[in-house]
Amino acid sequence: METKQNESLIGRFLCLSIGSEEFGLPLTSVREVIAFPQITPIPFSPPHFLGIMNLRGKIVPIIDLRLKFKFKAKSSTETTVIICEFEDQCIGAVVDSVNSVITAESSDTSEVPTLSDNKLVDFITGVYKTEKRLILLMNLAKALNVEDRQSISKAIKTQAAA
Repeated sequence: METKQNESLIGRFLCLSIGSEEFGLPLTSVREVIAFPQITPIPFSPPHFLGIMNLRGKIVPIIDLRLKFKFKAKSSTETTVIICEFEDQCIGAVVDSVNSVITAESSDTSEVPTLSDNKLVDFITGVYKTEKRLILLMNLAKALNVEDRQSISKAIKTQAAA
């Protein structure tokens, strides 16, 4: 019976709020959650790329997911930054709040509905259903487009040269 339970387990997710929506990030990609830090802006960057921060000697680029996903941003004092690791890189993602950790099972999870232009939501990997709400499970690496990745690389290279 232990095997059947493990087969139905999709994973654990950190639930977070962006605007009025709730998202889930795979817990395996989350390194830590911190208060809004001091950020050094990088000129000529996309509006959602806030800049870089120093996290215990490591330069970490910060992206505001609220701006990236076109949600109304609250003031920086009401936000949280989630430090995520993927592809040998750390990135800070600004969100409105961190709510909980969930364990998603396949029986409570649905695939993303097909839309006419699925590229817009390519980073949503599934939908977790509870009695009261839906949580969009996301892959942060897929949410970053080529322009985001170039800004991140440029910021890290610029800071390393300084």
